[in-house]
Amino acid sequence: MPNPDIQRVVAEPAAPAPLPQGKSVPTGQQQLRLAPTPPAKEPDARLPSAPKPVRRRKFPGWLLAVAVIVTLGGAGAWYWWQQQLNALPAYIAQANGRLEAEQAEIATKYSGRIAAVLAKEGDMVQAGAVLARMDTVELEAQLQAAKAQVRKTEAEKVAAEALIVQRISERTFQEQEFQRTSTLNKQGWATGEKLDDISSRLKSARAAYDTAVATRDAAAAAILAGQAEVARLQSQINDSTLVAPAGGRIQYKLAQPGEVLSAGGRVLTLLDLGDVYMTIFVPARVAGPLSVGDEARVTLDPLPGYVFPAKVTFVATEAQFTPKTVETPEEREKLMFRVKLTIDPGLRERYANQVKTGIRGIGYVRTERDAAWPDKLAVKLP
Repeated sequence: MPNPDIQRVVAEPAAPAPLPQGKSVPTGQQQLRLAPTPPAKEPDARLPSAPKPVRRRKFPGWLLAVAVIVTLGGAGAWYWWQQQLNALPAYIAQANGRLEAEQAEIATKYSGRIAAVLAKEGDMVQAGAVLARMDTVELEAQLQAAKAQVRKTEAEKVAAEALIVQRISERTFQEQEFQRTSTLNKQGWATGEKLDDISSRLKSARAAYDTAVATRDAAAAAILAGQAEVARLQSQINDSTLVAPAGGRIQYKLAQPGEVLSAGGRVLTLLDLGDVYMTIFVPARVAGPLSVGDEARVTLDPLPGYVFPAKVTFVATEAQFTPKTVETPEEREKLMFRVKLTIDPGLRERYANQVKTGIRGIGYVRTERDAAWPDKLAVKLP
């Protein structure tokens, strides 16, 4: 802090030249007598001097450039090394894909009203499990009527068979009577008129027998028709109970109890987890060496670091244009071959609750069947 004495010395104006003692300066009517001026104080040598400004040292530009070059070179070397670690052999081909599974539409075979829907979205069901039921009150009534008709025709058949026995007896009697009358007629003991009457009765007996047989056969046919109607109605009732065709997960619930659906109306959508696969598209140079049954590998984006075994179960015999949703390293190759990689059945059952269609990942195949898989693609399960 500056010394106040120094400030006062600097701020005060210079004093006038001293006058001899005893002299005065006239000022109008009065004279002012000046007192002797004290000697000026000398600055204290111990007072601190004002600080000097500090000059900053400039950082050399060439040193900064060297640091930037070294940093960029190290980052590039690290990136190159990572690329070398992640590089795949030339006989390994990869392509983007996503998990897919076959979907089964649980639909009605006949028109009717939904009585109950027993499954909910997300439920895991086994093959043959009951998923929904249709209203079968009317069908049950028709079934009972058909069964009653069958019993009626069976009774008619029994009556026809009894009538046949009667007609056989009548026919036999008329045949015997005709033979006796014919003998008597030859011997002259019976007239021709009598013989004609007996012959007419015999023909009537035979016709009656044939009618009885036809009635029995008609009753038998009616029984078969009635039984077929019963089977048809029973089948229709059975088909009104909707069951799972395969084990899987209920994906969508499309109808509610009480709704009336036409034939083929959809009630539920089932995701068949017994057939989970990934579809990839590869160029001709990769698809050529592939065949059904070759080993493959699959990695999934939500499960990094894990590798799942798979097999090639389909290789397209015709090329097609690459779908827009698929990215390929070779943009110049517009024609690709579809390849289906199916996940091992044991893994499908083991991770059935975790399987979700639409999960994206990468599929790997080998163009050399006997070549070894690199360590990066060794099977590693969660």
